[in-house]
Order: sequence, then C-alpha cells, then structure tokens
Amino acid sequence: MLFRTYLATGCALASLSFSPSIAQSAANEAGVSGSAEEIIVTARKRNETLLDVPVAVSAISGDALVRQNINSVREAALLSPGLNIASDGAGRAFVSIRGVGVTLVGTVQPGVGLFVDGIYRPNTAYLNNPLLDVERIEVLRGPQGTLYGKNTLGGAINVITRQPGNQFEGRAQASYAGPDNSWLVSGSISGPVIVDKLAVRVAASHRQQEGFINNVTVGGKSNPLNTDSVNATIRATPSEDVSITINGYYDWIKGTNTPYARVAGPTDYLRTNSFNSRGLTTYKYRGINAKVEAPLDALSSKITLQAAYDLRNTRSPDSDADFGPLNAVRDNGRDRLRTTTTELRLDTDWSDQVTTLVGLFYSRESLRAQLQRTIVIAGNARIAQTDRRLGDTYAAFGTLFWKPNSDWEVAAGLRYDHEDRSAGGSINGVQLPGATLKSDQVQPKLTVTRHWDRRLMTYASVARGYRGGGFNAPNAPFRTYKGDSAWTYEVGTKYAGGGLSLSGALFYNDYKDYIGLNSIAPAVPAGLVTVDLNSGDVESYGVELEAAIKPVPQWTITGSATYMHARLTDSTPYTAVTGRRLSSDRLTFQPDFTFNLASDYVVPVGADTVTFGASVMGKGKRLAATLNQTTPTFLKSYALVNGSVTYAHGSFEIAAFVNNLFNKDYFESYIEKTTLQLAGLPASDLGIIGDRRRYGVRASVRF
Repeated sequence: MLFRTYLATGCALASLSFSPSIAQSAANEAGVSGSAEEIIVTARKRNETLLDVPVAVSAISGDALVRQNINSVREAALLSPGLNIASDGAGRAFVSIRGVGVTLVGTVQPGVGLFVDGIYRPNTAYLNNPLLDVERIEVLRGPQGTLYGKNTLGGAINVITRQPGNQFEGRAQASYAGPDNSWLVSGSISGPVIVDKLAVRVAASHRQQEGFINNVTVGGKSNPLNTDSVNATIRATPSEDVSITINGYYDWIKGTNTPYARVAGPTDYLRTNSFNSRGLTTYKYRGINAKVEAPLDALSSKITLQAAYDLRNTRSPDSDADFGPLNAVRDNGRDRLRTTTTELRLDTDWSDQVTTLVGLFYSRESLRAQLQRTIVIAGNARIAQTDRRLGDTYAAFGTLFWKPNSDWEVAAGLRYDHEDRSAGGSINGVQLPGATLKSDQVQPKLTVTRHWDRRLMTYASVARGYRGGGFNAPNAPFRTYKGDSAWTYEVGTKYAGGGLSLSGALFYNDYKDYIGLNSIAPAVPAGLVTVDLNSGDVESYGVELEAAIKPVPQWTITGSATYMHARLTDSTPYTAVTGRRLSSDRLTFQPDFTFNLASDYVVPVGADTVTFGASVMGKGKRLAATLNQTTPTFLKSYALVNGSVTYAHGSFEIAAFVNNLFNKDYFESYIEKTTLQLAGLPASDLGIIGDRRRYGVRASVRF
C-alpha cells in the first residue's frame, strides 16, 4: 500500500492463479447439486430459488465446505466455474471471474466484490480469512454493479453465515493432516434466549499448519499459517415481520507474505527459499454490523437498513525485500484500514406484475500505512515512508421487475456511483504532494427471463460494471490511473428435474482500460518506479457448464467446466506509459480452461453409511507475471486428484482424506526474472509452489 520504489518491484508484482489446494468433492450440497427448485439464494438481494434467478450463480453449502475441509473463500473457488483465486501470502489474495476484474496487487481496488452477510470487504486479503459457521457461499458471475456497486465488474461473492433461531443447535469439527501438521478445531452453539423473540449464536475456530516451503538460510518453514477466529450473532424478532440482527467478528492471522523461491524456470519446482528472515506478518480483523428489516404496509414494501464498521491492523516487523540470501534490503511495516458502510433498501410490490427494489449506499475507506526500509548494503541507510488514503463512495440504485405472466420476467436496473478518493504521505519526514481522484459512473443491467415450465428456464442479459481507479507514487510519471469497465452480454439456461441439475452460459466481455500487471516506468526526475496502470483493452468470450446427476439414488456425480478466450486487443496505453512492450496478449495467470469432476457413492451399513468420494480438478496453461518484452513465460497445465472415505452414524461423521493424491507439482504464483534484472538485484525467476500431497482425518458432530 506504500509508495513503492523500484527496489520493491518484486513484492509489487504479485501474481494471480487458481488456488487448487482443495478440489471439489461431490457432496450433494455443493454447486448446483440438489434440487435447484429448493435451493434459496439472495443473488438479487431477495430470497429466490436458484432456478428462478437469471444470473450465473453457484451456491455452495456450509456442510459441503466442512466435508471438503475448505476453510477460506480462496479454497472454495474450486467449487465454482470461472472463479480464479490465488494467494502468495497470508494477507494477499488475487481474484478474477471469467478473466474480468483481474486483481494482481493489493494497491488496486478489487474487480470482484466480496460480501459477508451483505457487507462489502474492500480488500482481497479477506479471501484468505477463515470461514466460520457458514450457511452458504454464493458466487455470482458477470457484472453485478446494479445491485452490489463498484468493484463487481467480474462478479460478486456472497458469504452468508448461519443465523440463530428457536432450535438449540451445536456443531463441532476437528481435523488433522500431514505431513505439515495441519490441524483445525472449530465449534458453534446457537439457540433461543426468549422463544420467538431473541436468539444468539457463537462460533470459534483455531487453525494452524507448518506449510511445505523450507527456509535454508535461517531455518524453519517459509509459509506457516496460524489463525484464531470468533464471531457472534444476536437476532431479535420483536414481531413476526420485524427483525434486528447484530453480528460481530474477530480474526487473528499470523503467516508470511511472498515466500518466493529463486528457481531456474517454470518447471523447477523448488520447495526451498533463502530469505534472511522468516517474514512473519500478523493481521487483526474485527468488525460489527447491524441489519434492521421491517414492513411498510402502507407502501406494500419491506425496508432494510444495514450498517457496518470494519477494522484491519497489519504488523510486519522484519521482511526480506530482496528475495535472496544476500542481506541487502529489510522492511518493517504496518498499516491500519478502517471501513464504514451503510445501505438502505426499499423492496416494493406495486402489483402482481410489477415490483421494485431501490436503495441508497455510502462507504468510507481510510488507510494509514508506515514502512521503514533498511538498505543494508548501503551502510544500513534508512528510508521512512508514510501513506494515507481516504475514499468516499455515494450511490443510488434501483431495479424494476416486470412479470407480465408466470412465464416471463423483464428486469431493468440502474445504479449511479460517485467516488471521491485522496492520497498523501511522506518520505523521511518530508510531506509529499497529495492527489485526488473523482469519478461518476452509471451501471445499467437488463435481463429477460423465460420459464418454459417449472424445471426449465432461459435468460439473456446485458450489463456494465466498473472498478475504481487508484494512485501511484509521487515520483511516478502519472499520479493517478482511471478505473476499468466491462460490458457483458450473456445467455444462459438452467434445468432441474429427474435426478439432473444443469446450468450453462455463453458470455462475451468488452473490457476497457484493463488494470493489469503493474510495471516499470521512468521516474521523475530520473530513475525508475513501479506503477499501476491501465494496460489497454481486452476481449473475452467463453462458455461454462455446471451439472449434478444421480444415476442411482446412492451415487452423485457433479462437475463444472469453463472455456474462456481472453486476449488483449490493444496494449498501446501500456507502451505509451512504460516505454516497454508486452510479450503476449494473454492476461496474466488466466487459463483458457478450468474443470472439476467429482463422484460421491454412498454405501448403507445397517443404519449407518460409508461414502466413497473422489474428485479431479484441472487448469490450463497460464501466462506468468513477466516484464520480458519478447519471450513470454508460461506455466504448465495440471490436474489434481483428491479422495475421501467417510463413515456417518447419525449426526456424527469421521473421514479419512487425501488431497493432491499423486503429489502433483504446480506453481501457485510465478514472477519472471526481468523484474529483478530491472531492479538491479541478482536475477532469477521467482516461484511459489502449490501444496504437496496432504492426508489426514476429520471428525464432525452436530447436536
């Protein structure tokens, strides 16, 4: 988040890939499985069945997450077609959907929105945070700006936690896996305090693992992870139609960032690095939010008011900024991010044919960061930097739903967003010139839906989404860069019945002012500086399929596949700013295809069951992060196989599982050596290897 000198380019050029640490199993609750007529989602901020929603959406239940040992949104990405999430550290995550909204560095606003219980999370680092007592995850593909606002041009991810009610319920889970001593314990309890009036839920978890990368310079592991989480919900229902919900959470995360190894090339799957420090970083996330829902009978409406305050504190006391055994550059940094959001919605039934959803939105993001850089090879010279960012967003939105009959629906929506952002800071106590950025954007969406019968529907939609711009260092050739935007045209269909659930979509994206991989530009008055920038225009199109079938009652097969052709059609803006050329028209870390296939077979054993599960997921060839002007570096395609055996007795389950059964080597993140060459550092490619084979046991109980 700080002003980045060219020496820090290696950290800045983070990469994006699909995190395949846990692949999809065929639990009935995952993806489109089960009956689409029965699965309830809130993709359009209303309770609707999956079959009724004219959006490409995957719904993943909390039970499916537990059974597959999925503990973060990043890991859950494997259960949704078109969603790519990867990470090169405990506080860094990079995301895109269908190749749109690509987010490669933390200084760029997300292009895919993350929402937890309806509250927007402004930083992709939240994708790594623990999932605790989750009811379901909804992945919405395509621009969602009309209802969800800016930074959803690629799509949106909704995490919905379980709500307390009149039934007392408890859950507990524990798992252990080797060879890296990965273990997890979690539990929750929920029930009424006053029946029909007041209920509470409390959940907590602890997770830790050593990781698979060894530090050969200072010893120990280079990618350990340790997390503690707690959250609680109070839900009051003073009357049948009025509810007041208050949520609070605290996540403590300790891990490392950018544990890159110096490798000889994209097939050198080295699992050691040589940093001069372990680079441990601590993150503290906490927040509180409240939601009030009440009827307005005089207007045939329901009003919803939601507000939240979220905090993040980061502390990284000793990081190796040169990525190697030469003790050249060390960093000591911290930051604090504060976010306030408020939204008011009015959902009105004007008649049996016409309804509307209108609302107002406001958010404020405040970031303060400090970095002390020590140049060891220059006599321990020190550079002290501060960075201050402030952003305000105001929005008004509305959607008209018209159902002329039970078979047809037309939905027309429009959102207006106004954004004010400012930046300032200092270097060695000298205040630097500030900068401001303002934008006014309109995001329309039009959808036409046809229900052929209760099992089959088709839809067609056109929508525009956008992402806000940002700031570069004061010595960059340009202080600000504008946001990017995409028009998406889509047709899709959904079917559910006869033991089969099937959904598919064809899409085309006209992606303008793409904010891609950050790069190098001439500094003012001299030298080089890292910059975020608009790299040009992109055209992408493709097809995605998602299905579940039960050949016999005890056997479920699920799967999904995405083919996407995303290419830069004009990169002259990149060359005009940097004076450099791109070596490929491919988008960084975007594969042309991804797929997953899973099978789940249940064998009755008296009153109990034994379930045999197997899954495979794959990803195509990807372009590595590279500044090479002539020769692109590609990462090989790969497929991972997982398996499990689960014994269930009533509400108790115990399972043995293995992930990455055949110990497949693959890269989670990769930076080609030109970056270090330009920085004047010892040059080599940098890579982070994906998780090795992990095997273990899991037990869970519900009471």
